[in-house]
Order: sequence, then C-alpha cells, then structure tokens
Amino acid sequence: MKNKIKKSKNSKKNLKNKNAPKPIECNESDNDLECDESVYEILHNFTLASSCLSFNIIPDNLGNNRALYPLTGYIVAGTQGPHFRKNSLIVLKMENLCKTQKSSENLDNETSDSETEEETIIKTPKFESSSIHHEGGVNRLKLMQINEKLIVATWSESKKVHLWNINQALLAVNDSRYMHKYKNIDNSEYATKPIFTFGGHMEEGFALDWSPVKIGRLATGDNKSNIHLWNMRDDSTWHVDQIPYISHKLSVEDIQWSPSEADVFASCSVDRTIKIWDCRAAHDKACMLTATEAHDSDINVISWNKLEQFFLVSGADDGTIKIWDLREFKENKPMAVFKYHSGPITSVEWKPDESSVFAAASGDDKLTVWDLSLEKDEIQDPKTEHSANGDQGEPSTNPEIEELKAIEAEVPPYLLFVHQGQNEIKELHWHPQIPGLIIDTSFTGINIFKTINV
Repeated sequence: MKNKIKKSKNSKKNLKNKNAPKPIECNESDNDLECDESVYEILHNFTLASSCLSFNIIPDNLGNNRALYPLTGYIVAGTQGPHFRKNSLIVLKMENLCKTQKSSENLDNETSDSETEEETIIKTPKFESSSIHHEGGVNRLKLMQINEKLIVATWSESKKVHLWNINQALLAVNDSRYMHKYKNIDNSEYATKPIFTFGGHMEEGFALDWSPVKIGRLATGDNKSNIHLWNMRDDSTWHVDQIPYISHKLSVEDIQWSPSEADVFASCSVDRTIKIWDCRAAHDKACMLTATEAHDSDINVISWNKLEQFFLVSGADDGTIKIWDLREFKENKPMAVFKYHSGPITSVEWKPDESSVFAAASGDDKLTVWDLSLEKDEIQDPKTEHSANGDQGEPSTNPEIEELKAIEAEVPPYLLFVHQGQNEIKELHWHPQIPGLIIDTSFTGINIFKTINV
C-alpha cells in the first residue's frame, strides 16, 4: 500500500519543467523549474479530476512508427479519489498533439513578436474522455486486446480484481453522437459492469500482468504473497486457479510475463527477491529461479526486455536500479547497478524498439531515460590533448576539466535524460506505435513528451 498516491490536502502548484540532456542542469527559482523546450520534440501536460495511479496505452489503427504531427493517442487510466465509491476507469483520447520543440537558434533569436491567438488555438491539444464507474481506487491496471475486445484488468483497493470491456467507452470518445448516448447509459442501471470479478485474494494488491504470448492468460499477486493464475476458456468465460503460487514471504509488488514463453513469468517482492516461475510445473515446484537479496530494500517494479528476452530491469525502495541477465541469475549478480535516484523507484520499462534503452520513474519527482549502449567518454584536456589525469596519472590542473569530472561523478555515463516538474510520478509507458514518446502519470497530472535525444 506504500505505492498509493498520498491523499494530500496541499494545493497543487503549477510547476514548470526543467529538463535537459547530459550533463544535467537545473536552474531553480522560488522552487519553480524553468522549462527548456529546446530539449523536447513534444511536451504536453494535463490533469484529470482525480489523481491517477496507473494507466495503459490503448493500441489504435492509426499506424506504427508514426512521426507526423499533430499526433493522436489513447489511454485508459484508473483513479484513486479520496472517496471509495467515487472512482472511475477513464478512456481518454488525446489529439492535436503538436510539436513543442524550439531550437536553440530560435530561442536566441526570439523577438517581441508573439504567436497570434489563432496560432495558439491551432496548436492547443484536444482531449475527449469517457468514464466507467469503478468500486474503490484503482491500484493498477493492465490492458489486453482479445480478438476485437479491449479487456482491462484492474486491481481494486476493495481486494478484488475486475475485468472490463472498454470498447463502448472507446467508441464514445471517437464519436460525438454516440458520446451523448453513452453518458446517459453510464448514469443508468445499464452502466458498464465488470465482465468478471475475482474476490479470492486475501488482501488487496498491485501486481498483475497479461501474457503477450498466450491470449487470455493473466497473473495477479497480492500483499499476502499469493499469486493466482487466470485463463480464458474456449467459450470466453474465465477460470482462476484457486490454489496460489507461494514462494515469496511478503507482498508481491509486480509481475511480468516472458515476452517469448507462454508459461514463464517473473515476480518481485517486499522480501527483496526476484523469482522466475514456470506454471507448467506443480505449484510447489513452479519457482525455477530466485535472486535472493536482489536489492537492499523492497523491490517495487520489474520490466522484461521484449527484444532481448534474457534481460530484466528492477527498481527498489532505496532508489537503486539493477539490470539482470537471466542466464546468470543463479549467481545473484546483476549486470549493472545504477544509484542516481534519491527516492523509491515507482516504474521501469524497456523501450519497445531498442533493447538497450529503458526509462525509470522515482519518488524524487524525476523520470530518467538510460541507454546501456553509451560508452563513457574520456575527458580530454584541450591544452595538452591528453587525458584529464595525464599520461602518468597526474591530476589535471585545469579547473574546467576538474569541473567536468565533478559533473561526471554525479551523472552516470548511461544516463541519457532527466525529466522533472511533476510530483509523485507513479507510472510511465513508452508508446508502442510512436517511437520515443513517453507518457507518465503523477499526483500533479499526466505528461506526454518526446525528447530530442531519444
């Protein structure tokens, strides 16, 4: 439950972002962050009526690898409002997402001439939303397309996991005529209800994931360390195995299915372990591999690389991020360890079209992008054309070089970008059809952005 959004009574400040590629710089004034738009290709933000802890990007038929502006995209989000009975699933259409990048040349040559009101209106994003009543706050949600149906699984704070068909809600945001009809239905006894609900978990939870290989297969984990396996039958009804998979000692925080194997999934826990399971085996033998003490604190999130099936990334309460090669998992030694964030890691995800790039969000109000293919540059002293330490290992006397070395010591060589300006960033996702586009959710709203160096 530590991952829930804090229901703070503090007013929401209109924070401005300051984000830049390496080296990281941040000019603060009166606790507000100035936004340098020249490092973004696109940057938009908006807020929902209630805070959102979790969301998923809805696949669309607008094409893959698209880069023409303005952009259009869809998400489904779950709220965590202060009142138990006043929560919703929200289907959101985001359109007219225009380029927001200003080149350094344009910034330097800006004159007093400003955009006309008409030009500003043309560039203004448009949002259309439809909602589905949800009993209790949404701890986490995951979406899977099954045939023509968009099915969303939601973990509710009511200790139940629901399945929802969001097709009608999606139709409403795309058809203004149907939207009027949909709103009348949503406020009546015919409002959208879950197509299936499982109440067999002993406690609420946050962990759930759909298998990308076997359609209709879902795994859910709770705060009592139990994991239940779901399968869709041939007649489209649902079966949940009442016998849980038990090996974790404490709360299961996240689950990730293998991108290539239908029966294999990974889980992480407050017990500081990461486990690999094979659900073809008997329940008491299903746990194949365990990394014990994988982190020094609670492990909150994991992500399985979709292009390099042996790689996992994990994030923990102490702010550490670790990269794992499953071929060497038994040795309990990560490939790499990154300690840049000062708050708990709340979300990690590999970039879907690049095996070396991932993003992470943290409780320190930063979202970072990392590229494992980057090589550490040797700092050269232009006066001597030798390395900063000299040929005999002597320290450099050039103050500029020493300053660069100090910056490098604070900024890891694989860190590609830092995005700031939001409070309590909870979840991020790369858009699978728009290369480089990241969407995240936080206490202060949802950001949509693409940087110039990703």
